[in-house]
Amino acid sequence: MRKLSVDEMDRMSVDEFKESEKFPFVIVLDNIRSLNNIGSFFRTADALRAEKIMLCGYTQAPPHREITRSALGAEVSVAWEKCPSAAEAVKVLKSEGYKVWCVEQAEGSVLLQNFEPDKGAPHAFVFGNEVEGVSDAAIAESDGCLEIPQFGTKHSFNVSVSAGIVLWDFVKRNIT
Repeated sequence: MRKLSVDEMDRMSVDEFKESEKFPFVIVLDNIRSLNNIGSFFRTADALRAEKIMLCGYTQAPPHREITRSALGAEVSVAWEKCPSAAEAVKVLKSEGYKVWCVEQAEGSVLLQNFEPDKGAPHAFVFGNEVEGVSDAAIAESDGCLEIPQFGTKHSFNVSVSAGIVLWDFVKRNIT
């Protein structure tokens, strides 16, 4: 076995990516403070071909050197828009027919392994601030909360790690 070179991976160009069919999901960032985390979200959104990212509240928008450092150019390929608040983004997405799920430990949350999204239906996933989590206002407007099971002493994953877990699970369910 050997690692593949970048040329052997035959990845699409930025223009091809922008024109490609996306998986039916949107990422909503609720007051994410770390520019490195924001860049990681862009990279994950590119890898899993998200429709777009909604940058809410004080979540910084590109261009920014620190976002680019972890996004590695994905901030150019992935569509994004600013929104005043995650609650407002949830309202807009629901009016457009999206099922909106907050990734949060909350009363009545659905464990990720029990989540059964409607295959092919548009979904949005809200990821919250690194300390405070998803805002109560966004949770109140959403269709529910998803929780990633954890078995150690810590109470949460890094927010960009949570995104990788939840979004891969969603995409996997849409390609099988």
